[in-house]
Amino acid sequence: MKRRVADYIKQQHLLEQDKRYLVALSGGADSVCLLLILKSLGYSVEAIHCNFHLRGGESDRDEQFCKSLCEQQQVPIHLVHFDTREFAVLHHQSIEMAARTLRYRYFSQLCHDLPADAVCVAHHRDDSVETVLMNLIRGTGLHGLTGIHPVVESQEPPLRIIRPLLCMNRSEIEQFLRENRQEYMTDSTNLSSEEAVRNKIRLEVIPLLQQINPSVKESIAQTAHWLQEAEKALGNLMPKMAGGTPSIPLSWLRQQPSPEYTLYRLVKDYGFTSSQIEQMACHLDAEPGTLFRSPTHELLFDRGALLIEPIGEPVKPMRIPEVGTYVIHNEMKMRVSLVSRSTSQTPLSTLPSVATLDAAAVRFPLTVRVTQRGDRFQPFGMKGTKLVSDYLTDHKRSLFDKRRQLVVTDATGQIVWLVNERPADSFRVTDDTKTLLCLETLS
Repeated sequence: MKRRVADYIKQQHLLEQDKRYLVALSGGADSVCLLLILKSLGYSVEAIHCNFHLRGGESDRDEQFCKSLCEQQQVPIHLVHFDTREFAVLHHQSIEMAARTLRYRYFSQLCHDLPADAVCVAHHRDDSVETVLMNLIRGTGLHGLTGIHPVVESQEPPLRIIRPLLCMNRSEIEQFLRENRQEYMTDSTNLSSEEAVRNKIRLEVIPLLQQINPSVKESIAQTAHWLQEAEKALGNLMPKMAGGTPSIPLSWLRQQPSPEYTLYRLVKDYGFTSSQIEQMACHLDAEPGTLFRSPTHELLFDRGALLIEPIGEPVKPMRIPEVGTYVIHNEMKMRVSLVSRSTSQTPLSTLPSVATLDAAAVRFPLTVRVTQRGDRFQPFGMKGTKLVSDYLTDHKRSLFDKRRQLVVTDATGQIVWLVNERPADSFRVTDDTKTLLCLETLS
């Protein structure tokens, strides 16, 4: 069994001999087996045990067992206690989600402090089979049928999770422990099918399926493996969505053998439902400006592409009473300064992030705000006024761009600068200008 795990680690490129790893040790059979095998294979490991105080005396019993086991094995152990129920109430989370949040935060911090390369957890093949069935029952796409993966990279909190035991099933783990005369703790909640859907599948559904096919767990695990390989191949065909505003070219999407499934793969992690994605796929010729909204993101049909953005907090108007540097929104700052003009000065900046105006024509206080319906201004170098929305349309700005576009107005309410776009002509610098008002955005 140790050789099988060693081969699996090598095949999947999971661990390296010269790095330190943490093992999530609950005291149950799976995590005890994982700790013993990794230690016997010569990896540098330290244990982590989380006491969530959810099972009374059992929680303390498991902690004491883990301490004794690590002492026997001469493995360093890190212990942490959580008031899980209180955390769940404060953050309006389920107990299960609260426990996950607490342990992942702690794992991430400990990996950073030690440092350690990753946390090894004891999911095995039967866990992966149960996950496939759970996702199938709830409804899922290809990814949900691939089961548990050997490596997961979490971004929030930053954490690398490794699962070296996915090549073994539960009965093999128990056999390994019996052969090594190693005790382990049993969580009584895992014995009741009423505690969770996963336990129902483990204790009731899978035994029924085994009456039809005694090897059903092996069959499902093999199917999940091939679907993982298919997902890798499909993933290479997908456009990259990272960084900035994710954009999906509509012409490319229409050419896919299954535009609907391709779209599902690309946008499912942004909170859109299956029915919403079906509507999107059925209306790929929708008018520009068509918008779909999830709890966390918005998807916009723009010119030739689908754009996705997170739903952010609205920008509140900022009053600028005098010169200085002001934080406008998030990381964006605006510097406001007055400069005496002379014939020896260098030419005025033409950068879109800078507006140089005639200070005598501008009345303080200034206000920085998002555009409003009906806003008009006279773009620099043009005759007559223009709706800001029309100006942005002419410059091929999306609805997202228009909604976050900032303007600077003076005390009279006139727009003096379309921020990072163009100043207003009526406040331009002339031969008679003696003092310059400089507005500059800083990021």
